[in-house]
Amino acid sequence: MPNKIIIYGDDVDILEVCSTILRMRGFDVLCKNNCREVIKDIQAYDPDVILMDNWLPDIGGVKSVQLIKNTPELQSIPVIFFSANSHVEQLAKEAGADYMLQKPFELSELEQIITRAVAERSTTVKER
Repeated sequence: MPNKIIIYGDDVDILEVCSTILRMRGFDVLCKNNCREVIKDIQAYDPDVILMDNWLPDIGGVKSVQLIKNTPELQSIPVIFFSANSHVEQLAKEAGADYMLQKPFELSELEQIITRAVAERSTTVKER
């Protein structure tokens, strides 16, 4: 069964490129352009990794990650926070994200960070 990734972002081009590349690498990908139902979306899709952009309609990336990390059954899912904001590292920490990625990024960087997040998640799941 392929690893599942949910991507939250408002830039259609980035969503398209990321999802195409990740699908070519064997991932199952769901894209969302808002975070209105972030908890319901994640509970329904049950992803292995979440990619969260900073700029999103509704409550935004930081608040969305905080909601995820404060929901006991979701808090173990690795969240990769990505943004073109020059303070992305600070925002990722504030949000409680597990990883951060500065835009623009190389697709190889995206692949590496997702591979690492998936590997670490499967290790923590096995430890339980």
